[in-house]
Amino acid sequence: MAEQYWIGGFFIDLSRNQITQNKQSQIIAPKALAVLTYLAENQGKVVSQDTLLTNVWPDTVVSPNTLQRSIAQLRKALGDDSKVQIYIKTHAKQGYSLECDVRWHDKASSSKADPADIDCAGDEAVEASLVNGADYETNTTAKPESSQPGLGLMAIVLGIVFLAVMGASYLIPEQTSKLSFGELRSLTATDNKELAGIYSPDGQYVVFLRYSGEFCQNNIWAKNIDTQEESRLTENLGSYGSHSFSRDGKQLVFIESADCNKPITQKQCYKLMSFDFHKALETPQSPSLLMECKNSKIIKPKWLNNSNVALLQEFSNRWKLASYSIADNKSTVIYERQDGNIIDYDYSVADDLIALTSIHHDGHYYIEVLKPDGQVLSSHRIKYPKEIANFKLIYPNFSPVENQLVFSTGRQLFTLSYDGQVSNISLPLDEPMGSPVFHPGGKRMLVIKGHYDSDIVSVPLSRIKQAQSQNLSVLERSILGEDSAILQPDGELIAYESERSGDEQLWITGGKGSRQLSRFPMDTDINGMEWAADGTSLLVNANYALTRVYLDARQQSFPLAYPVAELFQWDSNNNSALLLVRIKGVLTLAELNLASLELRIINDKKVNWADKSESGDLVYIDDMDRFWQSGPAEDLHIEALDGQGRSERRFLVKDNVIYGVNDDFQLWSYALNGDRFELIGELPDNVDYLTDIDQTQLLMTVRVSAKKEVAELSLSE
Repeated sequence: MAEQYWIGGFFIDLSRNQITQNKQSQIIAPKALAVLTYLAENQGKVVSQDTLLTNVWPDTVVSPNTLQRSIAQLRKALGDDSKVQIYIKTHAKQGYSLECDVRWHDKASSSKADPADIDCAGDEAVEASLVNGADYETNTTAKPESSQPGLGLMAIVLGIVFLAVMGASYLIPEQTSKLSFGELRSLTATDNKELAGIYSPDGQYVVFLRYSGEFCQNNIWAKNIDTQEESRLTENLGSYGSHSFSRDGKQLVFIESADCNKPITQKQCYKLMSFDFHKALETPQSPSLLMECKNSKIIKPKWLNNSNVALLQEFSNRWKLASYSIADNKSTVIYERQDGNIIDYDYSVADDLIALTSIHHDGHYYIEVLKPDGQVLSSHRIKYPKEIANFKLIYPNFSPVENQLVFSTGRQLFTLSYDGQVSNISLPLDEPMGSPVFHPGGKRMLVIKGHYDSDIVSVPLSRIKQAQSQNLSVLERSILGEDSAILQPDGELIAYESERSGDEQLWITGGKGSRQLSRFPMDTDINGMEWAADGTSLLVNANYALTRVYLDARQQSFPLAYPVAELFQWDSNNNSALLLVRIKGVLTLAELNLASLELRIINDKKVNWADKSESGDLVYIDDMDRFWQSGPAEDLHIEALDGQGRSERRFLVKDNVIYGVNDDFQLWSYALNGDRFELIGELPDNVDYLTDIDQTQLLMTVRVSAKKEVAELSLSE
C-alpha cells in the first residue's frame, strides 16, 4: 500500500501521520488514518461499520463509538461535519463512503499533479510543493531564454544561492521537538484507579497510588518493571498524595491528608510523611511523620539533592514554593509571587534545577527556571500555540531533551522550552493522558490514562420520598461522560455536556434523539452552563471563557481579561453572570455584567460552589463545607446545614429552596424564607451530584465507572 496519497487538495502522509492542506499540517491518530485509508481503498463504495472495525482493529474488541470518534476526527481535519458531508458520507444503518477521488502517490512516477484528476475542490499547489520540496509555480507558461549575458550570470548566482539555502535547510535542525513516541503499554490495568506514577531512581520500579472506590481511600504500591511483581507499600488505607524518592532511592516522601480534629481555618490537615522504601517492598509500612500543617495546605513534595524536601504550600489562596529541612525541622521560602501565583513546579535531579510555572500581574503565564536556593536563572512568558486555549493551566515536567519540559493537555502532548516556546510533539491520543514523567534513562515515560463514564438520570421526587430511587431512569448514556443536564425553561429540551464525540461538547436532547450543538476544539474544558430565561440559548464556560450558544448553533463570545474557572449562574434578564474567576492567579467569586463586561468582586473567601435564589440572595459553600447566605450587612452562616455539605458535590437553589446531597447520600432541602430543613430521601451511592430540579423530577449525574491506570510511552528510535 502507498504511504502517501491525495484526497482532493489534502495530502495524506501515513509515514508522518499527517494530513496537509495549504502547507498546514495536522497530526492525526494512526487508527483514524487507517480508517481513512481503508475508505480510500474502497473509494465510492459503502463500507459497513463491522468491516471497518474488523480491518482497522483486527483481533481487538472495540465499540462502534471508537469508530465514530475516528470519523469525527477525520471530518474535522477535512473540513466536514455531520451535516456537510463532502468527503466522508454517512449511510444510515449501512456504513460510510469516501466520496472524493483518490490519487495514490508512486515515488517512481511524475510528481506533478493533474488538476483534472481531482474530483473535489482541492489545492494542487500543496501536492506539488510537498513532492518537489519547493514552492509551486502557478504561472506555467514557457518563457523565452534571455539573450543578455548579465541575466544569465545572475541566474547562475541566484541558483548557487538557492542551492546554498536549500542545503543549509538540511543542516540546520528543525525548530521542533526531538521527542517522538512509539509504543504505548499499560502497566497497572486493574479494576481500581491507579495514578501518580513515578520511577524509582534506578528505574527498576514504578511507584503509584491505587485507589479503593469502596473506602474512598488509597494505598501506595510499587511494581517491578522486569518481573511485573507488585508490592503494597503502606500498611493501611489513607488519603495519600503524590510522592518522591530521595536521591539514593532509600526513602519515599509523600503527603497524607485527613479531616482536622478541631478545624480552624481549613477542614483538612496535611502531613508530610516518609518510610523506608526497601523495607516496604518486603512488608507494608506505617509511615513516619515529618511535619504537619493545620492552617495551610501542602502538596507535591520533591526530594532535593541537598536532602531538603521542596513542596508547594498555600496561605490565603496563594501558593509558595518552600524548602523543608528534615534535619533542622524548618522551612524556608524558595519562591513566591505577591502580584500573582504559582501554578506548578518540577525538579530535575540531574541538573539540580527547578522549573516553575506561574501567573504574573499581567495575567499571563510564565516559565521560571530556578536554583534550589531560589536564584532565578530565567523568566519568560509562555507563548501558547493555537492548539491550546489561552487560559489553560499547564503542568510541565523535565524531559531528556536539553532545556525542554513536557506536558499534556489531555489528548495532546507538547514540549515547553525554558524560553517559553511550545511545540506539539505527538499524535492526538485516543483518550486523555496526563502527568508525564520520564524514566531516569530518558527512553520512556509514564502517563496516567483513563476515562470517566457517567450517565444522566431522572428520578421522580415522589419515588425518592418513597425510598425507591434505586431504579433510575437513564436519559442519556454513552461509554464516556454525560454530565450537567439542565432543563429548558418552559420547554421540553434538556441541555447537557458530553464527551461522546471525543471532546467535551454541548448537546441537546428532546427525548427523541440528541444533537451536538457546539464545535469546540480538542481538549476543551467545560465548567458550567446555564439556560437563558426564554430557553433560546445557553451561556457556556468553555476553555475558561464565556460563550453564548444559540439553538441554531450561532455563538457569541464575551472577551474577559481573566480566566473563568466556573460559571455558577446566569441571569439573562439582568444580563449578569455569577462566576469564579482567576485574578492574578487567585480564585475569586465575582459577578459579571455581560453588557459592559464590568466585573464586581463579591468576596475573597475560598468558594467551592455558589448559586443565587430567585429573590437575588447569594448562597455559597466554603472550603470548610459551611453554607453562607448574603445578608444586609454581612454574609450569614446557615448553621442548620452544618454537616450537610460536601465540597465535591454541587447544590441547587430553586424557588428559594436549597437542595443538596450529604455524606450519607441523602437528598435534603432547606427553605431560605422559612429557615426549614428537611431530609427528603435516599439516593444511590454512585450519585456524583445534582444538576437540576423542578416540581416533579430531579436530574443527576451518576457514575458508571471511573478508570485510571499507569501506562508507559516508549520513545521512537
